[in-house]
Amino acid sequence: MPIRETIEGLAKLAARRPWTTIAVLAAGAIAGGLLALGLQPSAGADTFVSRSARSFQATADDHRQFGGDPVIVLIREPLTDLVETNDLVAVSELEACLAGQVLVLSQKLYAFTPAPAGSLPPYGGYGSPCGKLMATRPAQAVYGPGTFLNRAVSAVNTEIAAVENGANQAVQRAYASAYRLSLARHLSTKQALAEAVAARTHATQQALVQLYQLYLESGISGSPQIDDPQFVSQIVFDPARGANQPKARFAYLFPTANSALIQVRLRAGLSAAQQANAIALVRQAVRMPLFGLRYGGTYTVTGAPVVLNDLTSEITRSIAGLLIAAVVAMAIALLLVFRSRLRMLPLGVALLAVGVAFGVASLAGASLTIASIAVLPIVIGLAVDYAIQFQSRTQEARLEAGGPRARSAGGPAGAELAVARAASTAAPTLATAALATAIGFLVLLLSPVPMVRGFGVLLVLGTAIALVCALTAGPAAIVLADRDGGILGASLRGAADILRDARALALRPFSRVRVRPGQAPGATAPGATGSRIGARAGRALALVAGRPERVVAAGIVIALFGWVAGTQTAVQSDITKLVPSSMPALRDLNTLERITGVSGEIDVTVRARDVTRLQTVRWMIGYEQSLLAHYGYLDASGCAHATLCPALSPSDLFSSGQTGQGSASSLTQSTIDSLLAGVPAYFSQAALSPDHREAALAFGIRLMPLSKQQQVVDYMASQLRPPPGVTAQLAGLPVLAAQANTALASPGRRLLTSLAGLIAIGLVLLLVFRDAKRALVPLVPIALATGWSALILFAIGIPLNPMSATLGALVIAVSTEFSVLLSERFRQERERVHDLGRALASTYRSTGAAVIASGVTAIAGFGVLVFSNITMLRDFGFVTIVDLTVSLGGVLLVLPAVLVLSQRGELVGSRGAVTRRAGARIPRSRRSLRSQRVA
Repeated sequence: MPIRETIEGLAKLAARRPWTTIAVLAAGAIAGGLLALGLQPSAGADTFVSRSARSFQATADDHRQFGGDPVIVLIREPLTDLVETNDLVAVSELEACLAGQVLVLSQKLYAFTPAPAGSLPPYGGYGSPCGKLMATRPAQAVYGPGTFLNRAVSAVNTEIAAVENGANQAVQRAYASAYRLSLARHLSTKQALAEAVAARTHATQQALVQLYQLYLESGISGSPQIDDPQFVSQIVFDPARGANQPKARFAYLFPTANSALIQVRLRAGLSAAQQANAIALVRQAVRMPLFGLRYGGTYTVTGAPVVLNDLTSEITRSIAGLLIAAVVAMAIALLLVFRSRLRMLPLGVALLAVGVAFGVASLAGASLTIASIAVLPIVIGLAVDYAIQFQSRTQEARLEAGGPRARSAGGPAGAELAVARAASTAAPTLATAALATAIGFLVLLLSPVPMVRGFGVLLVLGTAIALVCALTAGPAAIVLADRDGGILGASLRGAADILRDARALALRPFSRVRVRPGQAPGATAPGATGSRIGARAGRALALVAGRPERVVAAGIVIALFGWVAGTQTAVQSDITKLVPSSMPALRDLNTLERITGVSGEIDVTVRARDVTRLQTVRWMIGYEQSLLAHYGYLDASGCAHATLCPALSPSDLFSSGQTGQGSASSLTQSTIDSLLAGVPAYFSQAALSPDHREAALAFGIRLMPLSKQQQVVDYMASQLRPPPGVTAQLAGLPVLAAQANTALASPGRRLLTSLAGLIAIGLVLLLVFRDAKRALVPLVPIALATGWSALILFAIGIPLNPMSATLGALVIAVSTEFSVLLSERFRQERERVHDLGRALASTYRSTGAAVIASGVTAIAGFGVLVFSNITMLRDFGFVTIVDLTVSLGGVLLVLPAVLVLSQRGELVGSRGAVTRRAGARIPRSRRSLRSQRVA
C-alpha cells in the first residue's frame, strides 16, 4: 500500500538522517514560533457569525453607513455644571479631538465650529493622542453634548439668519414693487416713495411676526449663543420632568441629570489592531489635562467594543503563562507515568509540532480567536500521545531483540533496527488513528459559527503536523540518544539518570518493582511494573473481560441517561460571568448600565427609495413607540426599569420628541421636509444616509444573558412589518452575539454534530480497514463516552460556554485515537498469540500503558486552565478534564468487553489448543486473565 510504505519510509528516513531531521524540524519550529508572534487576536463580528448570514450583512452595511458599535465616553458631572459653565468648552474640544478636528469660535454663528482640515495643529501637538487621531481618523462619527449644543446654536443662528435674509429681501421687494406700482398709477415721486415706505413697514412687521412665531415654536428666547446658560438650558432641560432634568428625546446624550455621553463610532473595516489602537488613543485623550473638568467631573471610556478588545488582550496576555504552566505540568506527568529513558522526548516533539502548526497558520493568514487559543493544549496532547506510542513500540522492539545487549552489539544500528520495526508495526496504526481523529475534528466545519470552523481547521492541521513530528523527530532523537555524543551525550545521559533516580525515589513508597526474566537490572518495559496498582488493573481487566455483556449494557444505560441530561445542561452566555469580574472594562460597562440603564445598542436598518416619505416615517415612529411600550420605557422614568431604551433614530429628526400616541398621525410630508431641513447634517448622518435610501433606528439594550437577549431580538424581528417597498433588518453586535450563542447552545445541534462525527469516523475506518467489524468495534466506547461525559457535566453542574460547547467533538476525536490504537494492537496480539486472555493482557500492558501515560499527560496540560482567572477558560479546562478522563476511562473499561464480544464465534486457544466456542463464555481465558499482573 503506497500510503503505508510512505509513512514507514518517513520514520526510517528520519532514523537514517537524524541530525538533518532534527535541524530541519527545529528550524521550522523556531521560524513558526516567530511567525506565530505576528498572529493578531480577533474578536470581530465575522468570528462568530458567517459573513453570508443576513444579520452579518445587515450589520456590515449598517456599520459602513453609520459607523460601528459605539465606543462610549461616560461623563459623570451634574449637567448644570457641564453645559452652563466653561466645562462645555472642554467637552467640545475633547469631542473635536476624538473626531480628528480642531474648533474655532465663529463670531457669526456665536458657536464653536470645526476649523478647515490642516489649518490648525491638533490639541497637544502632532505627537499627542489628538494628533494621532487626526492622522489616522479612525472615527466615522463623534457626537456628544459639546458637538450637539454647538451645532444647535449654529443651526438656530443659521436659520434665523436665513429668515432675516429672506425678510430683508421681502421688504426690499415690497418697497420696489410699491414704488413701481405707484409710478404706474401716475402718482408723483413723493407719493410713490410714501407708498413704498408704507409697504416696507408692513413687510417688516410681517417678517417680525414670522420670526417671533419661530421663537415660540422652538421654545427659544433671547439671542442664541453657546456661552448663554439660559439658551443652553432651554435646549437641554425639560421643566415638566423636574428640576434640572434633561429632555427625554436627548437620552442618548443626557441620560440623567448627572451624566452625559460622548459616542465615538469607529469606521467599518478597521482591523483588530487598528481598533485596539483607536480605543487606546481615546483613553489617552480623555486623560489629557487640557480636557479636564473644573467641577470634579470624570471621564470613563467603555462600551461593547472596549470590553471585547480588553477581553481579547487579557486572553492573549495569559497565553504565554498558561503555555509555560501546561508544559511544566506535562513534564511532571511524563516524569511520573512514562517509563522510558527519554521521558521528555514526547514533550519536545509536541513543542516542535505546536511551533510548526502555528507558523503554518500564520502563513495562511489565520488570526487568533478565543476558540483557537484552545488548540494549543489539544495539539500538545496529540503530539505527546503519538510520540509516546511510537517510542513505546521502539522500546518493545529493542527488548524483544535482546534489550540493552542490542546496543553493545550493534550500537546505533540497534536503535535504527528498532525504529524500522516500530515503523512497520506502529506507524500505520498511528496514521489511521490520526486520520480518524482529524475526521472527527473536521465535523466542526458543520458549525454555523466561523470561529468554531476555524478551530476545527487548526485542529486538523495540528493533528497532521503532530503525527509527522512524532514519526520524524521521535525516531531521529531515539537514534541520536544511542550514540555516544561525547561530553554532551554524557551530560544528557547523566541528567536522565538523575531524573530516573528521582522518580524511583518518589514512587518507592507506592510500588515494588520486579525484574522480569531475561530483563536486565534497571531496565523496564514500557508500563511494566509489579506494583499494587498493576495488580488491581489486572483484576479489573479480568472482571471486565469475564462479564462483557454486563459491562456494555451498563455503559449503554449510563450513556442514555447522559444523552438525555445533556439536553438540560445549561450554557452560560452572560459575558459578565465569562470574563474576570475584576477586569476594568467590565466594571466600567457595569457602571455605564447602572447610570444610564443601557450598555449596548441594537439597530434596525430600514431601506427604501426614500425613507423620509410620510408612510415610512409613520411606520418607523409607530414601530419604535410599540417596542418601547412593550419593554416598559416611559419618558418620566427613563431607562431605569426598561429592557429597551430609545437612542438616536430618525423619529428624533421627524418629530417633536414626544413618544406619546398621536405624534406620528399628526405628521405631514411638508412637516417632515421642514423638520429635516432644520436638523444639522452632522446629526442626521448618524441616523439617515445622505441619499435618504437608508435609515437606522437605534435602541439601547441592557446587559443580559445572550439567551434572553435572543428573545428580545426575536420579538423585535417578529414586529417588523414595514410598508410595501420598504425592507427592515436587525443589526448590531448584540444581534450577532445572540445568534452565535443560539447556534452554539442548541442541544439538538450538539447531538447532531456528535452523531455526524461518529458516522464520519466510522466511514473512514471502514474505508481503511475494509472490515465492518474492525471499523465498528472502536466506535462503541467512543459513542458511550459522549453520553457519560454529558451525564457527569450535568451532575457536577459546570455550565457549558461558547468555548466548551464544542467539546463533544473533542471527546469523540480523542476517544477515537485511544480506541483505534488499543483495538488494532489487540488484533495484532490476537494474531500472534491466539489466546484471548494473553492478547488482552499484552495489549493493555504495552499500548494500554502508553495510552494511560499520554492521557494523564494531556489531562495535566489541560488542568492548568482551571487556574486561569478567566472564567471562560477555567470552565473550559474543567470540562476538558472531565471529557478526557471519561474518554480514557471509557476506552480502558469498555473496550475490553467489546473486544471480547467481538471475538464470540472465533477461534479461542489456550496453550496451543484451538477450539470453537460459538456464543459461549470463555472461562479459561477469564481465569488466565485473573492470573495476569497487568500494568
